[in-house]
Amino acid sequence: MTTNKKNTSIDSASKDENMVNNMPKNLMIPVLLLSLRGWNLHGYKLIQELSRFGFTSVDQGNVYRTLRKLEKENMVKSEWDMSTGGPAKRIYSLTEAGEAYLQTCTDSLTQYQSILNRFFTIYMDMFLPTSLSQHHDDKEEN
Repeated sequence: MTTNKKNTSIDSASKDENMVNNMPKNLMIPVLLLSLRGWNLHGYKLIQELSRFGFTSVDQGNVYRTLRKLEKENMVKSEWDMSTGGPAKRIYSLTEAGEAYLQTCTDSLTQYQSILNRFFTIYMDMFLPTSLSQHHDDKEEN
């Protein structure tokens, strides 16, 4: 049995493209799922987590719509918490399907990060010649 190197590179490129295409269009989703990994949190705390991750302007309505969508897709589940003295709060938790989707996001984001790293390496080498000469000098020393 012979293998075709061209088919192998096409399969690899197809796999890379598939990983990037599986990446969520909304980065809020993997951040919400990651925030719920191992924790049961209410919406306000999840909004705080989004801010901590660097989301500068968080539309609260959009967060709750996203949580409802994730719940419909069985990635999160929620319950009413009435243990506090104030009004009842909906507490969200991650499901097995959410855990699996988080792993898919992680795989896709890892691939995407690799692409971004290559982009910025090439960009820096093109527009900052000193980084290119330093990179060349480092190679010669090794």
